Amino acid sequence: NQPFSAQAEAFRAIRSQIMMRVFSEDQQKRALAVVSPASGDGKTFFAANLAVTLAQAGGRTLLVDADMRGPRQHEVFNLDNGAGLSSVLAGRVDSQVVQQIAGVPNLFVMPVGVTPPNPLELVDRAAFNMLMRELVLKFDHVIVDTPAVIYGADAHVIAARCGAVLVVARHNESRVAALQQLVTALSQSPARLAGVIMNEF
Repeated sequence: NQPFSAQAEAFRAIRSQIMMRVFSEDQQKRALAVVSPASGDGKTFFAANLAVTLAQAGGRTLLVDADMRGPRQHEVFNLDNGAGLSSVLAGRVDSQVVQQIAGVPNLFVMPVGVTPPNPLELVDRAAFNMLMRELVLKFDHVIVDTPAVIYGADAHVIAARCGAVLVVARHNESRVAALQQLVTALSQSPARLAGVIMNEF
């Protein structure tokens, strides 16, 4: 909403780094999971704005809200949340699971849909892995919002399925020990660690 702000310029700079580290043509196609140690680190804000800047660069971009513990992307983009990721993983396919964002060409969002009682079990199924593989073939960029790590293993499982992961921490809020522990764990997972972002906004 503020294309000439310092925040917008920061996201454009990050986009350039992400394009080189994750989405370059000479690398295997993969999705990018955005994770954070705790709630309130700005992960949803970051994922949404990164998706917008990628779409503005011309690539078909899909933002998947995989935070089935506290979904917010449907609120950010003012979308209907009646169907989404949870519907697909539960075997209830709906034509409206992916919605195009008005005013931002090339940007699509898959909200969570109905919040399920078993989020970890859903992302741990083979269906989620198959879905991510299909999505990276259909879109140029796939960004996946995840639950904060304090809520369980969801983010680690999602990151492994995506193939690449970016950590968002909050300036003067995130604990160094928790952040180091998270980065170490992700470095040992199948996901490629793209980097750590320190959010000051």
